[in-house]
Amino acid sequence: MDKLEDLESFLKNVDKISEVVTHLRSSDVKVQQKAIETADCYIAALDEPCRTKVNKTTMNTNPSLQPSLDLQNDNPENFMKIMERDAEDRRVRRTAKERKATEFKDKGNEAYAQEDYETAVKYYSDGLIELRDMQPLYTNRAQAYIKLGRHKEAISDCEMALKCNERCIKAYLHMGKAYQGLKKYKESRNCLEKIMEIDPVMEKMVKEYLYQVDFEEGRENQEMNARQAFDKGEGNGPRVSELLEKLSRPGQIPLYYCGGLEILSQAVTDCEFQTLFRLNNGFSVISSNDTVRSCLLQKTKDPDSQELCASALKLWRVICCGNDENQKMLMTFPLNRQSIVHLITSEHVAVQNECLALLFVYSRMPHGRRLAMDNLNVPMLMRNLMACISKPKQQQQNTAVNILENFAAENKFCIQLRDVLTNSVIVPFTTLLRNISKSNRHVLASLISAIGCLARDDVICHSFAHDPECWKAFVVAIRQCTACEYKEVIYPLLGLIINLSAITSPIIQEHAVSLCDCCMGLLRDRDGGVITRAAGVLSTVLPQSPEAVQHVIQGGAIRTMRLLLKGTGQNATKYAIKTLTVCTAASHSAREELVKSDRKLSILRHLLASSCDEMVSGNAALCLAHCLELQGIASTLLGTDIVPLLLHHAAGDAKRTAVRQNAAIALGQLCRSEPRHMNKLRELHGFEILHSCMQLSTSAPQHIV
Repeated sequence: MDKLEDLESFLKNVDKISEVVTHLRSSDVKVQQKAIETADCYIAALDEPCRTKVNKTTMNTNPSLQPSLDLQNDNPENFMKIMERDAEDRRVRRTAKERKATEFKDKGNEAYAQEDYETAVKYYSDGLIELRDMQPLYTNRAQAYIKLGRHKEAISDCEMALKCNERCIKAYLHMGKAYQGLKKYKESRNCLEKIMEIDPVMEKMVKEYLYQVDFEEGRENQEMNARQAFDKGEGNGPRVSELLEKLSRPGQIPLYYCGGLEILSQAVTDCEFQTLFRLNNGFSVISSNDTVRSCLLQKTKDPDSQELCASALKLWRVICCGNDENQKMLMTFPLNRQSIVHLITSEHVAVQNECLALLFVYSRMPHGRRLAMDNLNVPMLMRNLMACISKPKQQQQNTAVNILENFAAENKFCIQLRDVLTNSVIVPFTTLLRNISKSNRHVLASLISAIGCLARDDVICHSFAHDPECWKAFVVAIRQCTACEYKEVIYPLLGLIINLSAITSPIIQEHAVSLCDCCMGLLRDRDGGVITRAAGVLSTVLPQSPEAVQHVIQGGAIRTMRLLLKGTGQNATKYAIKTLTVCTAASHSAREELVKSDRKLSILRHLLASSCDEMVSGNAALCLAHCLELQGIASTLLGTDIVPLLLHHAAGDAKRTAVRQNAAIALGQLCRSEPRHMNKLRELHGFEILHSCMQLSTSAPQHIV
C-alpha cells in the first residue's frame, strides 16, 4: 500500500516535472537557467525523509546495460509515455481485481441470504485475496462471522473496514454487535454511540440497538444473581425447583396442577424468582403438561379445567410482569401464542379476565408490544378485543380498550390491520356507535380515541373516509349523544370526524348536509369544547359540499362564526375563520350578511393584525377579498390600516405561499374597487412588492388555507 501511495503521489507531479525537463532542453539559455532554478526550488520543497531503512545499493558491473539518466539528452516524451503506460497497466490490473472481488462478494451475499454463513465467509475471503482494501468485503464477512458466533474475528474485520473508511457505519454497527456477543457491553455501547456522532439521523436505529444491549446486560445480571442465590440456598430457588418437579408429574387431576400453579403465583415476590422460574425451564414444564395444554386449548370446559386455565394465565402474568426476558420466552411456545389470542373471548369470566390482564402486561411497554405484534395473530387479536369491548361487562371492556389504545400507537400494528380493517375494526366500531348507552358510553370514549390513533395511518384513514357505513354511524351517534347529553362521547367523536374529513371523499360529500346540520345544533351547546370541535367539523366538511354550505348559511352560520371570532380560543378562531371564508367564497348573501354586521370589517382586520397563525391570517385575507367584491366596501376602508396590514402579509416570509397570495389578491381587489387606496400603497412602496409577486395577481386562484 505504501508503494502504491508513493506512485500515485509521484504521478500527480509528472506534469510539473515534464515541463521542467522540457525547459531544460530549450536552446534558450535564459529558459534553461529559469528551469534550473525552478527545479532547485521544487527539490528543496521535498522535505519528506527517505523511507529506506536498509542500504540495498548494488553496483552495476555491466555499464552497457546502465540506463541513461541524463534528462537533458533523453526524450521527455518517451519518459512520459513509459510512465503513462505503467499507470494504465496498474489501472487495468486493479479494475480486473475489483471485478473479481465484486463477483466473490455477490456470491457471498447469495450464500448469506441462504443462511450458509460458512460458504459466505469463504467467498468474502476469496474476494479479499483479490483486493485487500475493499471495505464491503470486511463488513460483510464480519456480519457472517457474527452469525457463526466468531465474534473476535468479526471485530478484526470491522477494524480493517475502518482503516479503509474511518466513517464506515456498518463497521461500527457490526463491531457493536460482536462486542455484545462477547458480553463486553461498554465497548458495544461505544461503537453504537459512534454511529450517532457520524450520522445523527441514525439516532432512532441506534437507540433500538442500545436498548438491546441494555436488555442483554440486564438479563445476564438477573441470571447471575439468581444462580448465586440458588447456590447459596437463599431465596425461593429450592422451592421453585420442587414445585416445578411436582407440576411435571403426569396423569394428575386438574385441581392438583391448579394448586401448584397458584402456589407458584403467590410465591413470586421479586425479579429473582421470575428468573429462577425461567432458569428451571418453568415455561417448558407447564406447556408440556398434557392436562394444562388441554385446558388452554379449551378441549374440556368443565369448571375444574376452566379454573386450571385461569391459573396458568395468572402465573404467566405474574412471571412476565416487568421481566422482558420472560415475556420473550413465553412467546416462543406456539401453544401459548395461540391460546392467548383465543381466550380473550372465553365464556368463563376468570379465564377472560386473566387473559386480558396478561395481554395488558405486554401492551404497556414497547418491548412487550413488539413481541406481541411479531408473534400473535394481530387481525384476530383485534377482532377479539373489539368483541370483548362490545360485551356488556365493564371490567373486560375497560381492559380491552386500554390494550387497544396501547397497541394503536404502534405503526406496525396499524400496518398489520390495513387489509382486514373492515371486518376487524369498522364493522364492530360502527355497530357500537349506533347503540350508545349508559353502560358503554365511558368505554366508547376511549375506543374512539384508540380509533383516532389507528387513523394516523394514511391507509386506515383513507379506508374510514371512504366507508359509507362509517359516516352514517357518525350522524346517528351525534344525534343520540346530543339527545342524551353524552359529552364524554361526542367530544372525541367530533375530533375523529375532523381528522377523517380532511380527506376529500364522495362519501363525505354525500353525508355532508346531515353532518353539518348536527354540528349547527351543537354550536348552541354550553360546552366551549364541543362548540369548538363542531366548528372544526364544519371547516373540514363544508369545502366538500356546496349544498352543505348553503344549508349552514341559511341556518345562521355567519352570525355564529362572528361570535366565535370574538372569543380567545385559538382553535375556535382557526375553525371559525375557515368556515366563514368557505361561506363567503360560495355565497353573495353570506358576504352581505357579514358586511352588514361589520361595515369596516374590523374583525378581519384584527385577525390580520394580531394573529400569529398563518392559517388564520391567510383565510382572513381571503375572506376580506370576498367582501371587497361588494359595492362600496373598499371606500368604507379609506383611512383604516387595511393597506399596511395586507402589504405586511404580501411581503412577509410566510411558509404557506397561499398566505402571501391571498394578501396580494385582497390588495389588488381593494385598489381596483377604490383607486384612492393606491396613494397609500405608493407611499409604502407597495408597488415594488406587488411587482415582485406578479404571479399573485387578482386573476390568480384563491386558496383556502
